[in-house]
Amino acid sequence: MDYNIGDIVKTKKQHPCGSKEWEVTRVGVDFKLKCIGCGHVVMLPREKALKIITKKIEKGAN
Repeated sequence: MDYNIGDIVKTKKQHPCGSKEWEVTRVGVDFKLKCIGCGHVVMLPREKALKIITKKIEKGAN
């Protein structure tokens, strides 16, 4: 599945703040995800990000 900047995705495990929803802010070799619940930003290698993302909830503006 292709992901674009601005997409809202759901992950397998929830963040400590309780949210499972993340906004994609960077795609490429690494993914940058921003937690919708608290705003925390994480960078993950593409392989790991694709493994933890279960579905795309909302499509970004692009």
